[in-house]
Amino acid sequence: MTKTAAFFSAAALLLSACGGNGGDTGNGNNGNDGEAAQSDIKVGMAYDVGGRGDQSFNDAAAKGMDQAVEEFGMESQESEAADGEPESAREERLRTFADAGYNPIIAVGFAYSGAVAKVAPDYPDVHFAIIDDEGAQGDNIANLVFAEEQGSFLVGAAAALESKNGHVGFIGGVEVPLIQKFEAGFVAGAEEVNPDIKIEKTYLTQAPDFSGFNDPAKGKTAAQGMFDAGADVVYHAAGGSGGGLFEAAAESGNWAIGVDSDQYELADESVRDSILTSMLKNVDVAVYEFLAEVEGGTFPSGSVRYDLEADGVGYSTSGDFLSQETIDKMEEYKEQIISGDITVSAEP
Repeated sequence: MTKTAAFFSAAALLLSACGGNGGDTGNGNNGNDGEAAQSDIKVGMAYDVGGRGDQSFNDAAAKGMDQAVEEFGMESQESEAADGEPESAREERLRTFADAGYNPIIAVGFAYSGAVAKVAPDYPDVHFAIIDDEGAQGDNIANLVFAEEQGSFLVGAAAALESKNGHVGFIGGVEVPLIQKFEAGFVAGAEEVNPDIKIEKTYLTQAPDFSGFNDPAKGKTAAQGMFDAGADVVYHAAGGSGGGLFEAAAESGNWAIGVDSDQYELADESVRDSILTSMLKNVDVAVYEFLAEVEGGTFPSGSVRYDLEADGVGYSTSGDFLSQETIDKMEEYKEQIISGDITVSAEP
């Protein structure tokens, strides 16, 4: 049975408001004899392909929801998209949440744009949030978007500064405008450090095939090709496929750069020492802040942009692999971007 079919067959569980895939997060009681916070808000989380456990984008969203559930005592339910599912499946996922009384509903990823735009008007009293998309607009839709190009500029600079070969690479999961923002920033940062640097670039799949976000084997093959060609630092914006990059880096003695979450902290120990840094995209902060506003009785709508100035993007230093000279230079670039002295294009 597919994950989507499993979700629909379990729709009755939603009606009884039991917890989602993340464990018993739904009751807000936590066994403390009623002393813990308790809210009447029920959150529905619709993940993109890979879902909770992808060690990247979806996990960051889950972290923000888990924090709100624990702090406010909200109920929660979650479901994830399946590889190759039709647009109608995303719409039905959102409708199932709404019909079961979940409000707000958070859609994780731009692939939900069409579904949110179609479903939200049918439920004017339900509040929706969508991450990484400004196409779905409405009075009951909050668009949580990020300056991925700015964070990617910083790790692009780090790649160039730490590369011994003057040769780096970028792997995108699916070639869509959002992922091109990561590419654009990475290339700009690397070239700011070394105008003559060689940069390999590839995308694992083309839309509407979104399997490039959840295919570690394909990610590993792409990374091996780049390392074999002489690259010694490779950055990915490919969701769960990034696990393949980490394996290839560990096996070849090269560096990988993670994305969205601090992937050094999340990755298997066998590959951790190959993760130079990660471009942090604080989806957890955006999700938590949205839910905190809802808990407070306000319902955000329209676009909220998380950039370097708002600490919406950044980089990790776990593992202490970045030299102090590299960190100092990255901080210098960060201040120049915030001040406007450096403008990072969102297009390759």
